[in-house]
Amino acid sequence: MVYPTELTTSWGRSVTAQNAWRSYPRPQMVRAQWQNLNGEWDYAIASDAAGKPSAMDGKILVPFAVESKLSGVRKALLPEDRLWYKRNFAIPSGWNGQNVLLHFGAVDHEADVWVNGALVGSHKGGFTPFAFDVTRYLKAGDNTLEVRVADPTSTGSQPRGKQSLTPHGIWYTPVSGIWQTVWLEPVPRLHIAEVRAVPDIDQGRLDVEVAMSGETQDSDAIRLTARAGKTVIASTVVRAGRHAVLDIPNAHLWSPDDPYLYDLTAELITVQPPLGGDGKEPKAARRKIRFTAQEEQAYAALPPAGAARDTVQSYFAMRKISIGKGRVEGQPVMLLNNKPLFQNGVLDQGWWPDGLLTPPSEEAMRSDIVWLKKAGFNMLRKHIKVEPAQYYADADRLGILVWQDMPTAGLEGQFVVGASQSQAIFTSEAMAQQQLELSRMIGHLRAFPSIVTWVVDNEGWGQYDSRTLAGFVKSMDSSRLVNADSGWLDVAAGASDLLDIHTYEEVPNAPSRDSARAVVIGEYGGIGLPMRKHLWRPGERNWGYQSATDAADYLARYKLKFNEIVRQARERGLSAAVYTQTTDVEDEINGLLTYDRAASKVPPEDLARLAAPLYSKDTQP
Repeated sequence: MVYPTELTTSWGRSVTAQNAWRSYPRPQMVRAQWQNLNGEWDYAIASDAAGKPSAMDGKILVPFAVESKLSGVRKALLPEDRLWYKRNFAIPSGWNGQNVLLHFGAVDHEADVWVNGALVGSHKGGFTPFAFDVTRYLKAGDNTLEVRVADPTSTGSQPRGKQSLTPHGIWYTPVSGIWQTVWLEPVPRLHIAEVRAVPDIDQGRLDVEVAMSGETQDSDAIRLTARAGKTVIASTVVRAGRHAVLDIPNAHLWSPDDPYLYDLTAELITVQPPLGGDGKEPKAARRKIRFTAQEEQAYAALPPAGAARDTVQSYFAMRKISIGKGRVEGQPVMLLNNKPLFQNGVLDQGWWPDGLLTPPSEEAMRSDIVWLKKAGFNMLRKHIKVEPAQYYADADRLGILVWQDMPTAGLEGQFVVGASQSQAIFTSEAMAQQQLELSRMIGHLRAFPSIVTWVVDNEGWGQYDSRTLAGFVKSMDSSRLVNADSGWLDVAAGASDLLDIHTYEEVPNAPSRDSARAVVIGEYGGIGLPMRKHLWRPGERNWGYQSATDAADYLARYKLKFNEIVRQARERGLSAAVYTQTTDVEDEINGLLTYDRAASKVPPEDLARLAAPLYSKDTQP
């Protein structure tokens, strides 16, 4: 079902085919040249059995999902249907001689892509970007791009978050098809594929890995340059495909109060292989010192010369998230930069009445973080959704800590409930798909310093083998905390850094003490207050975990809950608390803001005054 709501946002009312999501879509790895393919495409919905449609149904505005109001379509895609897209594009003449990558920010859930009638690739997974090298399929002049999408939504076990074919309560309208930016990019045949920078504030260094797109030679090198403003503070050269270290002494540390970022440039250059002086030794001899200190020193000693064949601009922050000693004896706490910092957070689902999972604009998306900072929050839990990459860059620059959830997978019968004593059973194929998408999410987002915690499972929704998954996440990224089970079935002690409870009681319950883990409240609050001009379904039953009669009652209930959070921080060593939630979402009316972001139920300044004691020296955990 797709409910034909008339609720929209001020930003949504300004969206056109010419201005829809025009910003650079990959802020952690920027190249100078690219082409945006957002705008009006042709679309058709047909049954899978019918095959490719002979004619298209009309126009759809990309990058908005077919069910959304902003797409211009607002139709359901059923599991037995296929959604077809089509548009033409031309390659700029200045790209001649380069390879061309076709990028998709996200397509939910399964996509097959053709260029000029040739299948260039397929992809499964609804929340992370993918790309195909389409160079050999291109021709002069107009090229035809076609995409076919299948989405089982709640009839499948794939990661889908809170989407349901029967939206109600905490389950929302489905999102199918293209829902993030589509774009083209010219690159050299061998090019930089990823830049991974991990800070170590204790050692005053930055560990950097630059992954390449293909086979490299001894003459291929990476030049790395770190800058503070316009000042170069560190630089080195490494053989392509090797680990690098940049010394960052006396680092300016990143925090929510001071979100300082350094710039990082990675360049692919050609060098004379330095080993042995003239580089003419037999290849077998040079192989003997691969991945050794001798090789590292030889490349680092090269003079700063050589024109760049590929250049990407990135950035990094010097910050550390860890578990350590707090003010309550025997109860570890979360540390930021080796100091206790209470993480005062909000559950943030990132849904919009007009764009669904796609914010109506970059400005709209950013406005949520700006409002939360004004309201005194220093953390948000990005709940069951992966945002466009620009969102995390905004979090980096504005200064807010992020707990990133893995979108929920599983059929309803695989959802573990609060009283359950064992975990769900999945097929090997379903587990492989979920673990693939989990690894893609971490690989996609680990460059953003604002992310400090990975949340693997939420309330047992499709929870299986939690301890193994927590270890898998920690092995991929040991620089962040892992929250294996947020709420309900806690079975990953020893693999999870946090003990996390959910408490929607009028006065929040306190987590049990834990001598090995920080204790947190991953969800609390949920005070419902309907604001009649801002409802998703006027006249229908809306709900919150508790109901307030008016704004004064809402604030009184909030104070009661929040004062208990302050007490637990002072007396029990509570490290973090996550209030439900930033905004109303469809039938849920327990947001601090209305769904259209047009009204706040409590002035943000009042929330900030309430939060102030959490940041005092007497309250820090």
